[in-house]
Amino acid sequence: MKYLILKHYQGGPAPTVEYGTLDQWTPEEVDAHFQYMREFGARLQERGEFVDTQALAPEGAFVRHDGQGRPPVTDGPFAETKDLIAGWYIIDVPSWDRAVEVAGELSAAPGPGGKPIYEWLEVRPFLAEAPAATE
Repeated sequence: MKYLILKHYQGGPAPTVEYGTLDQWTPEEVDAHFQYMREFGARLQERGEFVDTQALAPEGAFVRHDGQGRPPVTDGPFAETKDLIAGWYIIDVPSWDRAVEVAGELSAAPGPGGKPIYEWLEVRPFLAEAPAATE
């Protein structure tokens, strides 16, 4: 079963630790945080649970079909995702419980002062098949 782990940084219920935003951290704290995530990804690969990970740039735009011609593009208003979702991991694990365990491990990434940030992560299963249409 595949699961998506969304990294929000500032999303989720009230944070247990106030860690600010990455631009407020020292370069050493940022490096330690990303080193933890690289090592986390390597552990997932060693266990055969890794599928993909990506980080998102803050830039983006809304685009929609507008019949013939150039689609309209706008810089918002965005859903909260532009401000919150920083990236994701896709994992392939045997159960929901294992997905939660993996996300808990990622949540301990270090932040300011090298202390775990205990960030809230969103865990969502991928659909195994398209839902059936009902009448």
